[in-house]
Amino acid sequence: MTRSLLVRNVGPGVAVQDLGRPGFLAYGLTKGGAADPLALYEGAALLGQDPNCAALEMVGLGGSFEATADTRIALTGAEMKADIDGATIVWNACHALPKGAILNIGGTRKGVFGYLHVGGGFDTPLYMGTRGSHLSAGLGSLVAAGNELPIAPDKGGETGLILPRDNRFDGGTLRVVPSMQTHAFSDDMRQRFTQTTFKRDPRANRQGVRMDCEGHGFQAENQLGIVSEVIVPGDIQIPGDGRPFVLMSESQTTGGYPRMGTVLATDLPCVAQAQTGADIRFEFVTLDDARAIEARETIRRLGLRRTVQPLLRDPAKIADLLGYQLISGATAGHD
Repeated sequence: MTRSLLVRNVGPGVAVQDLGRPGFLAYGLTKGGAADPLALYEGAALLGQDPNCAALEMVGLGGSFEATADTRIALTGAEMKADIDGATIVWNACHALPKGAILNIGGTRKGVFGYLHVGGGFDTPLYMGTRGSHLSAGLGSLVAAGNELPIAPDKGGETGLILPRDNRFDGGTLRVVPSMQTHAFSDDMRQRFTQTTFKRDPRANRQGVRMDCEGHGFQAENQLGIVSEVIVPGDIQIPGDGRPFVLMSESQTTGGYPRMGTVLATDLPCVAQAQTGADIRFEFVTLDDARAIEARETIRRLGLRRTVQPLLRDPAKIADLLGYQLISGATAGHD
């Protein structure tokens, strides 16, 4: 039986995304993929499937979707108001979406990028080996009302599961390794950079996120004499106004602005999801420490399935059940 999701109406920034297409940097194409790849691992954990299954990435606003067959869904990333046929559903959880039911996803409550996953993943066309859109390169397109998005076969069946939320939506400290021009900034400039609390600027998209701060900006020696060279997502470019830009998944592949450093891939979801005005700080780590951090995060992401919990707990499996007051006002009958 063919399964699909019918798009009844949709917000302005909805597109199919996966973990991206590595290997094309030499041809002028960055990896792309989900702005918050951790959200894809969370969806995979909730639905018990491959994290590279294509999902819908929603920026600020979702839409209304109708299932043409019984479908499992999961909602991760930025929390958004959501309901099925008017009944509110929980975010960061997986649910059953029956045939003919209407899923409504509203605006974000916390964060920037929300994700809608389906059991089996969306079976949309492949572009250079993957299904994810890379809009700045002309690969794929935004989802529009009236689209019917095919869904691949679903090998799972479990729903009613939830994952604990983390704090990547609140800003925080981003870990950075030195880059090509780090030492073109004076010791005092680098020290002030790590001591400055930045604000996540509203000027942001899938190509980069600007960080604002009080006081003077930052400047490298020979700021205007740097030759354009390869750049990658995570690079912190310092343009002429001295305010840092953190490059994201659809960044360009070459640039001539000096780079203060490179944010670890592990911390880029925090850049993507931090709300406008959130506090951001930068902390340099060694390359060896960065490798260890990334290795631990890989293990954690692949083990997310073990942290999934049922939305409704089975009383027979609650070890401390007698410690709960199950009926309001009831007592044991003793003074």
